[in-house]
Amino acid sequence: MKIIDHIKERKSTLFSFEILPPLKGLGIQSIYNAINPLLEFNPAFIDVTYHREDFVLKKRADGSYDRISTRKRPGTVAICAAIQNHYKIDAVPHLICGGFSKDDTETALIELSFLGIDNVLALRGDARKGDLYFEPEMNGNKNALDLIHQIKNMNSGIYLDEELTIAHESDFCIGAACYPEKHADAPNMQNDMKYLKRKVEAGAEFLVTQMFFDNQHYFDFVQSCRDNGINVPIIPGIKPLSTKKQLLVLPKIFNIDLPESLTNEVERCQNDAQVAEIGTNWAIQQCKELMQADVPVLHFYTMGKSSQTKTICESIF
Repeated sequence: MKIIDHIKERKSTLFSFEILPPLKGLGIQSIYNAINPLLEFNPAFIDVTYHREDFVLKKRADGSYDRISTRKRPGTVAICAAIQNHYKIDAVPHLICGGFSKDDTETALIELSFLGIDNVLALRGDARKGDLYFEPEMNGNKNALDLIHQIKNMNSGIYLDEELTIAHESDFCIGAACYPEKHADAPNMQNDMKYLKRKVEAGAEFLVTQMFFDNQHYFDFVQSCRDNGINVPIIPGIKPLSTKKQLLVLPKIFNIDLPESLTNEVERCQNDAQVAEIGTNWAIQQCKELMQADVPVLHFYTMGKSSQTKTICESIF
């Protein structure tokens, strides 16, 4: 079932969450162990992240180094297939530009279509570790807008091989990311909003926000979207704080502000267990307020760990 249809048919705020593929060498049971504790809350869908290749340096006998490509978290397409087969819950694979040519992307989309997976989240993805800026793959999509165009073309039966005269039309429901506090690479919020509108006009049917810790950022952002003619559902993304280190890491990586009252509480904590308790309670209050505003879905960034999300959901669903 398409995400947009889940939202249209809902009677109250839905629940969904995101998981990471396991590190190479781990089995599918590690995924089931992360999902099973959250099944009681009837998730409408489960996102599975896609990870680009990275490079490691391997030293030669002569002292020089080889740059070896490696992918530490493979298996997004297979994991989505396993989730839909095992749980009968819609899986939403992330598709990214980094590390993938357009041919690679088309192959992934064909496989997803064969497997009956009809939702995708189109993302540019992050720069490779160690790179200052995002660099697209040769013959790859440069950004999420280009990726959405490619997916939309396949929905119209337009493939990369121009000699195909009769081609299967895929039927993907396309989602995209949005940033209530501005994408880190955008020069200003107005520019970011203009680019977001282009993604929606190109075919994005729903949006999922970056994490935020002040609901007013979300409410103001939604209103700004509506004022700019962006009328698709906007799903808030929630991540509870769990460690004191995140006070430094999250703002730097995700270009977000943490409320002063929250940071003051966390700074007084003696250990990460206390931080997690504060983070959980903060997220519960966030979610209650968002549900009162009748948001379409509460989407949780679990990072493969379900305990905090489970505690939050027990308080709100």
